[in-house]
Amino acid sequence: MLIQRLCTLADLPEIERLAIASPVGITSLPANSEQLAVIIEGSEAATDETVTFTGEERYFFVLEDLETGRLAGCSSIMSAAGFSQPFHTFRNDIFMHASRELGLHNRMHVLSLCHDLTGHSLLTGFYLDTPWKGDYATLKLNACGRLLFMASHPQRFAESTAVEISGVCDEQGNSPFWDGLGRHFFDVDYREAERLSGSHGRGLLAELMPGYPIYVSMLPDATQEVIGQVRPASQVVYDILMQEGFETDNYVDIFDGGPVVQAKSAELTSVRGSEVATVHIGQPAAATGTWLVANEKIRDFRSCLCELAWQPGEPVTLDARLAELLKVTEGDTIRLIGGA
Repeated sequence: MLIQRLCTLADLPEIERLAIASPVGITSLPANSEQLAVIIEGSEAATDETVTFTGEERYFFVLEDLETGRLAGCSSIMSAAGFSQPFHTFRNDIFMHASRELGLHNRMHVLSLCHDLTGHSLLTGFYLDTPWKGDYATLKLNACGRLLFMASHPQRFAESTAVEISGVCDEQGNSPFWDGLGRHFFDVDYREAERLSGSHGRGLLAELMPGYPIYVSMLPDATQEVIGQVRPASQVVYDILMQEGFETDNYVDIFDGGPVVQAKSAELTSVRGSEVATVHIGQPAAATGTWLVANEKIRDFRSCLCELAWQPGEPVTLDARLAELLKVTEGDTIRLIGGA
């Protein structure tokens, strides 16, 4: 069984193992123990009960395989993207060029560097270890369990949430988008650009990007073809996010051209559609469905997928083992939504 929880410093060796295995493009998961330790310590500090507004907090979640003790994956939420420096993306724009005298007009697709999404909460750092990548239920838990944390503690997050989806990149770490655009302004390959972004922040490279609109028709065909396209390995996660209500087509990543999607936090399916139930500990009836379940704690947050017999509006009966795993007792509340 997998349990999602917030990380602790004791997880550092396992998180470093995941970071080393993660593909190019997961800059929020640097394969550096010192940087990872800073991220973990920051996540632990973010769980301070006195936090009542969005700031530079980052909540780092891990999936623990209870049978082996190993981590199956991880994901994060940043309370406010760009808190210390602007969060840059390219905005998809359409410019109209017209000549009244000639009776001609053209619609031109351009990319404009912007920081429109600065201040949004950001879902980031999504990764699953190889044995779990093909399991839809695990993908769902890793992607959406953290949204139940947002639902229970809305004061800690922004009104809107964004997600960067990995763009097209080959097995050697080459990005057609970076090669056709970014590399002209910062003479390193895509792998090095992502490493620098992860260690020094996105602003370092964004400052060297052109501040004027880039006409897409002037870019190489291979670059144009991948704008807003999802890396095949990320397609299922992208589909899950679309089911949550995220919107696409407006922004793309400045490095690999992948879509950057956004939505109102309160309107996400797992936030708006989840319900709270009071816990009763006893012998459950035969399960009638699978539910994504989370307690409403902060530092002791736990989430999992489990089979339950529960009807909205009623208390939920958990056996003693599941209650212990979720760190709840009689009379506590948990949040539930229909699972995978």
